Amino acid sequence: MLDHDDYNPAHPLDDDAYAPPSNIEAEQAFLGALLFENEVYWSVSAFLTADDFYDPLHGRIYAECARLIGAGSLADAVTLKDRFASDEGIAQVGGVRYLADLMYERAEARSAPEYARQVHDLAKRRALIAAGEGLIVSARRPEDDQSADDVLEAHEGAIFALAEKTPAARKGPVSFLDSVRAQLDRVDASVKSGKGLAGLSTGLMDLDNRLGGLCRSDLIILAGRPSMGKTALATNIAFSLARKFHAETDAEGREVVKAGGRVAFFSLEMSHEQLTGRILADVSGISTHDQRRGRLNRDQLQDLHEAGREIEHAPLWIDDQGGLAIGQLCARARRLKRMYGLDVIVVDYIQLVTCAGYAGQRVQEVSAITQALKALAKELDVPVLALSQLSRQVENRDDKRPQLSDLRESGSIEQDADVVLFCYREEYYLERLEPKIGTAQHEEWELQMADARNRAEVIIGKQRHGPIGVVPLHFDANTTKFSDQDRRDGQ
Repeated sequence: MLDHDDYNPAHPLDDDAYAPPSNIEAEQAFLGALLFENEVYWSVSAFLTADDFYDPLHGRIYAECARLIGAGSLADAVTLKDRFASDEGIAQVGGVRYLADLMYERAEARSAPEYARQVHDLAKRRALIAAGEGLIVSARRPEDDQSADDVLEAHEGAIFALAEKTPAARKGPVSFLDSVRAQLDRVDASVKSGKGLAGLSTGLMDLDNRLGGLCRSDLIILAGRPSMGKTALATNIAFSLARKFHAETDAEGREVVKAGGRVAFFSLEMSHEQLTGRILADVSGISTHDQRRGRLNRDQLQDLHEAGREIEHAPLWIDDQGGLAIGQLCARARRLKRMYGLDVIVVDYIQLVTCAGYAGQRVQEVSAITQALKALAKELDVPVLALSQLSRQVENRDDKRPQLSDLRESGSIEQDADVVLFCYREEYYLERLEPKIGTAQHEEWELQMADARNRAEVIIGKQRHGPIGVVPLHFDANTTKFSDQDRRDGQ
């Protein structure tokens, strides 16, 4: 191959065993083939970038070829000559004649993609070494009071990006052609499903009809005052998805999700035992209160165990560490995505997540958290359902139904969200206004309670993809289960 001994683009090391992995000959062979046959570019452009080349000069040559070919122009030794005439790197290897030498020593065009894959693989190895070295430095000299787990999770993002075929850091602009085709594929999938959904079903027909399901890359905020049923609704949706999960392998060996989804549930308020108790109550009809007291007859205990066996293999992961930092949350989500696959992320709730560097600046901290959750939804291409508390100003109004303005004191939640849902139960407020028994006011109150009992509303306050409005639901406080109101009324 070409004489490249006098030009070392990297920091020289005396011991070859510790030199970064590279193959200059493979880079030369590929570039020669590319300069001779420009069509080679289209077979490698999806994965190969200029940064993959160990030799910076080779990276610059590839970048210029990509620019010219992408613009429909010819890229060869002649068209690149003027561009590289003053390049310091090419001067060290004999000047612009080096471009002609690359073409002369080229590999066959049919072999070029294999050389490109080798260049790309070696670049990943170097990045992996760099990530490992960074991890070693952080482990030896951790910042502040970082534990070993904190250090590991802080570096997991870099490892995850390397594990992906198309790392988020390299995801650039998408052509309008590809974007149109992707959108039409989604529409076709929605039509073929027969359910009229663009995303994953919530398990609630009326809510699906309004939202079109939980759509990939969306940040969905579910907000409400305490005791409105936010966690119950999120748990119902998460379990419905996990319980219905079904995937098949297509002709190309890729996994295709046909129903439901794999769910990561970050519960910063409730323990995994409490959430599981609610799910068991949903399936068995035995309330969490009765489960905790342990006052179950033999049949009830048997029903509970049968319910457990029925659902125990559902792909639902619950992380109940309190005070979780947003960086840790994202790292753990990436790990689950890499190891098991992931279709939905639930966070309960935003105000309990922390973010370093915002001491005493709660509004800015919440803004940083919601922005990170939106970025995570796009990076992993999954919907993120994040719960949020509302300000106390709701309690000062006669009409307690929440509004978007109730979120405006909570950072940029409203701006970052693709969908904002509010959970509201009038029954909760009426229960606390009971007049004295035997009075006319009490009779009127009983009529109001009868009308409000077991009724809930999901208020769609914002939706980028469709209309806003109110979805009435049935709520069973005994089993903390939401269901479609119309179906319940028809029973």
